[in-house]
Amino acid sequence: MNYRFLDEAEAEFYDAVAYYEDCEGGLGIELSREVFKAIDRIIALPAAWSPYSNRTRRCLLNRFPYGIIYRHLEDTITIFAVMQLNREPGYWKDRLK
Repeated sequence: MNYRFLDEAEAEFYDAVAYYEDCEGGLGIELSREVFKAIDRIIALPAAWSPYSNRTRRCLLNRFPYGIIYRHLEDTITIFAVMQLNREPGYWKDRLK
């Protein structure tokens, strides 16, 4: 199975990594590892996480306050957001177009 980030989701992922790296050296790398562990879990069991909207699901990270919003179609996982959980919850919905 393949996965891809929307451009906006990829940008917010990199922004989050940079933010945590600025907070403490190495912490951004740890966030990155957690994101890719979550993507591995999604690929292994794409329907395991509860629906988040009509067409998406959300997988929560273990250590950081983030969730990955994604859609599974055929053999591709599309990541719509790497969402900071304290942020406005629906900010990413216009990306579903």
